[in-house]
Amino acid sequence: MKYSYSSLSKIGLKRKTNEDSIGVYQDENGLLVIVCDGLGGNNAGDVASKLTVEVIHENFLNSSENDYLEKIKNAILEANRVVLEKAESNFEFKGMATTVEVLFLKENEVYWGHVGDSRMYFYRNGKLKQLTKDHSLVQKLIDEGFLTLKEAENHPNKNIIIRALGDSANLEVDLSKLRFNNNDDVTFFVCTDGVTSVLNDNELEQFLKQPEPVKISSGLSELIEQRGAPDNYSFVIICKNK
Repeated sequence: MKYSYSSLSKIGLKRKTNEDSIGVYQDENGLLVIVCDGLGGNNAGDVASKLTVEVIHENFLNSSENDYLEKIKNAILEANRVVLEKAESNFEFKGMATTVEVLFLKENEVYWGHVGDSRMYFYRNGKLKQLTKDHSLVQKLIDEGFLTLKEAENHPNKNIIIRALGDSANLEVDLSKLRFNNNDDVTFFVCTDGVTSVLNDNELEQFLKQPEPVKISSGLSELIEQRGAPDNYSFVIICKNK
């Protein structure tokens, strides 16, 4: 089964540095995608996100674990350990953290791990589904019935996240997998909140109906910047070739 993909990471129009980091790695076993959105001042977020991508890629590549979900979990936990260690050893990096999305696509199966408020989406046969749930204060308030989805859109604390890599040695990672049919029309979309803060799911679904990742990428970037691109924005689009 063949896939084509496109990736993009941009600073946006309001930020001085890009604290997002992405990695896309393809080999004979499958396609590994890592997307991170760093948190922390003085470029510490930039360090946390880059370090996380590097550690996860190396750990995943060298792991002898056969269970892909365990492989993803172990790689994320190792990155968490390394980020915490670096933060403790250098005052400039104290408090740095990052969101992390790890997706591994092998034939007609996909495995993923998730921490934070970056997101993964699955577009299949004309329908878009969000695979991950934000680890954010606003999402918690929605789950507990204190906020509606409409109220959450403009909530003043919508950027506060309650779980991130680098926050704690006892990191909880959301893990899951799915299988799809060989004849399904399939696209995966992994992004930071610099995308989802300015685009809604309906708009995203319209973009992902297109079969060409490069065209989707350029269209998304153009619209995000038309709307002011207030944050760094990064994404990876993976389409199954027809």
